[in-house]
Amino acid sequence: MLDAFCRKGGAGYGYQAAGFNVVGVDIEDHSNGYPGEFHQGDAVEFIRRHGHEFDVIHASPPCQRETALTKGTNKGRVYPDLIPPTRIELDRTGRPWVMENVQGSQLRKDLVLCGLSFGLRVFRHRVFELSDVIISQPVHPSHRGHRVAGWRHGQYYEGDMVAVYGDGGGKGSLADWQDAMGIPWMTNRLDLAEAIPPAYTEHIGNHIRHGRHGVQGALWTGQEWAA
Repeated sequence: MLDAFCRKGGAGYGYQAAGFNVVGVDIEDHSNGYPGEFHQGDAVEFIRRHGHEFDVIHASPPCQRETALTKGTNKGRVYPDLIPPTRIELDRTGRPWVMENVQGSQLRKDLVLCGLSFGLRVFRHRVFELSDVIISQPVHPSHRGHRVAGWRHGQYYEGDMVAVYGDGGGKGSLADWQDAMGIPWMTNRLDLAEAIPPAYTEHIGNHIRHGRHGVQGALWTGQEWAA
C-alpha cells in the first residue's frame, strides 16, 4: 500500500492494522514514528514514478484549500489545488486507489465516514473517492444527543464529543484528542488535527484485502445518509 501525503501515518496505521505493508511519502520528513517505510519527496511525482509498483494506493492531498474555514473566515488565502493532478497520476498507474479529503472538497462521495460509526468521540467526517473498489458504507449513528465539549459564545458546554482542531474554545487536552481519534502515539496537536482516525482506513483496508467490497448500503446526501 502506497500512502501518499502520509504525514505521521494516521491512515497508514489503519492500513497496517488491516494487514498491509505500508510505504509512506510526504514532502516533509515524517520518518520518526511512521509505521512503515518512509520516503521524503513530492507525493504526486512519487505516484507518477512508482505508483504502478504497488497493489493499491491511498492519497490524502492537503485539504486547507477545501476547508470551510478557508472558504469562509479565511476567504482569500491561496492554497495549491493538488486533487486534480493527484487524480490524474492515480489513474495513470492502473492500480486501485483511494483518495481522501474533507467535506466540501472536489472528491466524488463514494464513501463518507464519521467517527461515530467506529465508536470514536470525534465526528471527523471524511470523504473518500474510490477507483476499482466499492467499500460498504457502515451504519452512521445519529448525531442527536451528542454534543461537542467546549466554549461557545462565552458559555462552556459539557459534551461527550471532542473538537480536534484549533487552539481555543476549551477543546480539550492532548490526551482528549488522542483518545477521541484513536491515535495515542501522536504527541503534536497539529499532527492530530490533520490526521484521519486509523479506524477509517482499517475498515477500508479490510474490505480491499478480503474482497468484501459489497454494495454501498446508503447514499450520502450532503447532510445525512439516506437508505
